[in-house]
Amino acid sequence: MRLLTAAVATVAMTLGAQFAAAAPIEIKFSHVVAENTPKGKMAVRFKELVEERLDGKVTVSVFPNSQLFGDNKVLEAMLLGDVQMAAPSLSKFQKYTTQLQVFDLPFLFKDMAAVDRFQQSETGQELLNSLRKKGLVGLGYLHNGMKQMSANTPLRVPADAAGKKFRIMTSDVLQAQFEELDAVPLKKPFSEVFTLLQTKAIDGAENPWSNIYSKKFHEVQPYITETNHGVLDYMVVTSAEFWNGLDDDVRAEVKKALDEAIAYGNQISGEQAAADRQAIIDSGRSEVIEITEAERQQWVDAMKPVWKQFEDEIGADLIEAALKANEG
Repeated sequence: MRLLTAAVATVAMTLGAQFAAAAPIEIKFSHVVAENTPKGKMAVRFKELVEERLDGKVTVSVFPNSQLFGDNKVLEAMLLGDVQMAAPSLSKFQKYTTQLQVFDLPFLFKDMAAVDRFQQSETGQELLNSLRKKGLVGLGYLHNGMKQMSANTPLRVPADAAGKKFRIMTSDVLQAQFEELDAVPLKKPFSEVFTLLQTKAIDGAENPWSNIYSKKFHEVQPYITETNHGVLDYMVVTSAEFWNGLDDDVRAEVKKALDEAIAYGNQISGEQAAADRQAIIDSGRSEVIEITEAERQQWVDAMKPVWKQFEDEIGADLIEAALKANEG
């Protein structure tokens, strides 16, 4: 009887081991924006490529619109193993590294081409590894676009922003940026922005065209000033524990799929920015204000002191490398 029991137990353990080995690896991909944004489309493309090429080995579950975690919590959840992949804005990494604050400096990059040149440079690629000591692995940069300022009153010159409350991401640089305008910066989750604007709990915000249109901010903000004063990009990130725990062949295929998905997302980002800008104008719900060169220079002069304020934290050499990307 004992021999029979032992045999049954051995068979059960063997079958259990085989089942465990056959169970697919699940990648939970959490993000905070809508599915029709560049990031949303990139995540869906990543899912398609992974499941097509690693059929049965890896599955990807995408959770948009903060369904799983907001950007303020997702990195902590990732380190706990509750989510395997995310693409927070570069501002969200402040507590893990001060170097990525370079992307928040106002008027540092003249356009998205300069941003891309810097990110793909040796210096930019090194920044992907700046999180490893904290247990995170940067896998690539994803574009969203240049930021514009929206408000419930027209903003043409910096003085127009004085005293107004603006929602910002959790970033000391962005806080300093608005304080230089004598405005009131408020760090609030992205998922709350529409309600805050709709109820006039805040006066304005800064966002790229795709965020403004996809989240319908233009329906509750009568004015959008085309400042292009900063960049809102993301870093696709995972935990070192999860990433290093994958078999080499699986990890290589997942990375290849991600690189292709990011390239796809970045390709449509610029196209969508232009399309969403025009859709906002066509809606008639919000007036897009195009400022003159002289007015723009006032914004530059008002915000540029922030560079010096954070030079020691970020590194003067890093700021200089970013500036060189403007030269083409």
